[in-house]
Amino acid sequence: MDFVQTLANQFQLQQWQIQKVIELIDEGNTIPFIARYRKEAHGSLDDQTLREISERLEYLRSLEKRREEVAELIAASGSMTDEISAALAAAATLSEIDDVYRPFRPKRRTRASVAKEKGLEPLADAIWEQKRNVVPEELAPAYVNPELGVETAEDALAGALDILAERISDDAGIRKRLRVVAMAQAELVSKAAKPDEDSVYAQYYDFRQPVSKIAGHRVLAVDRGEREEFLKVRVELDRPKGLNIVDSVSVSGEGPCAEAVRRAASDAYDRLIFPAIEREVRNALTESAAESAIRVFSVNLRQLLMQPPVKGRVTMGLDPGYRTGCKVAVVDATGRVLDTNVIYPTHSQAKVEQAKQVVSGLIRKYGVQVIAIGNGTASRETELFAADVIRELGTGVSYMVVSEAGASVYSASKLAAQEFPEFDVTLRSAVSIARRLQDPLAELVKIDPKAIGVGQYQHDMPKKQLEEALGGVVEDCVNTVGVDLNTASPSLLEKVAGVSAAVSKNIVTYREENGAFSSRAELKKVPKLGPKAFEQCAGFLRVSESRNILDNTAVHPESYDAAKALLRLCGYREDDVKNGKIAGLREKVSAVGEEEAAKRIGAGVPTLRDIVTELLRPGRDPRDELPAPLLRTDVLGMEDLKPGMELTGTVRNVIDFGAFVDIGVHQDGLVHISQICDKFIKHPGEVLKVGDIVKVRVLSVDLKKQRISLTMKTEKA
Repeated sequence: MDFVQTLANQFQLQQWQIQKVIELIDEGNTIPFIARYRKEAHGSLDDQTLREISERLEYLRSLEKRREEVAELIAASGSMTDEISAALAAAATLSEIDDVYRPFRPKRRTRASVAKEKGLEPLADAIWEQKRNVVPEELAPAYVNPELGVETAEDALAGALDILAERISDDAGIRKRLRVVAMAQAELVSKAAKPDEDSVYAQYYDFRQPVSKIAGHRVLAVDRGEREEFLKVRVELDRPKGLNIVDSVSVSGEGPCAEAVRRAASDAYDRLIFPAIEREVRNALTESAAESAIRVFSVNLRQLLMQPPVKGRVTMGLDPGYRTGCKVAVVDATGRVLDTNVIYPTHSQAKVEQAKQVVSGLIRKYGVQVIAIGNGTASRETELFAADVIRELGTGVSYMVVSEAGASVYSASKLAAQEFPEFDVTLRSAVSIARRLQDPLAELVKIDPKAIGVGQYQHDMPKKQLEEALGGVVEDCVNTVGVDLNTASPSLLEKVAGVSAAVSKNIVTYREENGAFSSRAELKKVPKLGPKAFEQCAGFLRVSESRNILDNTAVHPESYDAAKALLRLCGYREDDVKNGKIAGLREKVSAVGEEEAAKRIGAGVPTLRDIVTELLRPGRDPRDELPAPLLRTDVLGMEDLKPGMELTGTVRNVIDFGAFVDIGVHQDGLVHISQICDKFIKHPGEVLKVGDIVKVRVLSVDLKKQRISLTMKTEKA
């Protein structure tokens, strides 16, 4: 297979681009490094496209490997023909390769194999010829053999038809045609397994939808309902239409033998072929739905991780709870823990007053500017309590409810125990909640992405596929933002391109033993961080303390000479970068001309543009360019909501059928896909992303079911 041509066609790219990407991947380069520092080589493809190319390349290589394995197995059996070789070469999927191999695959004991052992294959061959004047019932008596277990002519005929049914079933062409027809015309049908029992799957108790049109989230819901034994699910295809496809290949002419083959074809369709096609269709639907769900999860995770940090503020984290109380942690602007406590704002009035004194005292003592409140159990009461404290203090403190998904997983982890050995599990959660507001990315990388809760049916996804996709998102986000070499935790460092878990620990150990890094070059002294690892990671690590201003930018060390040459070309010194005196750099480059400037500094145009951006804003954080998080000082209750009320909220999750928006009432409201905008959209992700600040209007409130329905559509006059 020509991988370059195949991938170029699939991704609608030039062959030279694909060729270079394959070379870079095979050389052991990471996707973030290729995306950022090899733009000239591949034409400035983004990291997501590069990952997709890498994944598809891996699939095509495994496909080719399987094709070679099957060819060797068929050849070893002495059955290889030009026709089979051509069919193998034309197979475009693993399923099609397996279809070709099916007749030659060692089979478990089947009705057909038993019939062959009884010497009935010659009878089957005679019937298969379908001569008009031959009558199967007249041939069958010759094959009666009680010693082999063929007692009657009827037994012989039945065995011969079993052989033909398996032969028809093994036809790759039949299966391929049926697979295509089923995907286009079949329906997915579900019925109640327990009709009298109510469940969340009630809408699927009498459900059918064309396979070609069913939404992914419905497939996943039906799959889960079947696993939990609330639903019985099947794929239905018009049987005469399916039989016609089988007959058109296996039955030729008329006569008694043709009629016998038709009976064998019907048996093959019902017993062997369609059950396999049904499984394949179900698997294909589930795989497609899982891919779509993982894609949505990945987009949501990317947006969540790239949420703007609330920088430079002393933050209080509140981890709500009833019986065990509300855990309190105060962290300074860098995330260092200053104080912890436990309060009981949901107990007696005396306890509430005592809690207010504790929280007010901590706010005054440490100059707390913002409060982060976890959204779990007792969050509503804690939010009301915090709003009361803020109102009574009148010092300009604000608060934000943050998702605490995964906080308990992190708090009980080995990593948290190493980070906070002096704190119990609950206090670690409060610290994590405070830090999530300060820097979502740095804190959330410590948690298994599946536990962060910005997807749907994530626990039903293929584990390896989900982990690879979400791991790629985390890696891309960390490397897009960059990491401070002197403050980053091992868990954050190991997400940097080229840095393994072992090397990340070595970096921290080196830092603890030798003090803060004074330059990127000093990284080369870290044990097990070799030249290749340095090449991959150096550009993503920042050293703000370095005397070389370029060490605090995304300019790669290999381009330092080019960056200095650019400054000289435009009449600047390196000190001008530190002092912010190069505001006119972009204009001077334009005056020279990008092509000419790039040529004169010995770099490509994409690298030149990146260098200019970095020199103008050393130490920049791309997240700072996004809208700031929505902080609140007061709180609403669901009972305060009325239809038509306009509110500002934060998008918390985007799924196939809509988006959940936090409007400050503890219960997120749903904006159904039909209510997101005035025009038709196929997916909410076309318009919304996690973290967006949006204006919504209340459509309805169901206090009993704790449901809020919202709209973003223009209100009609």
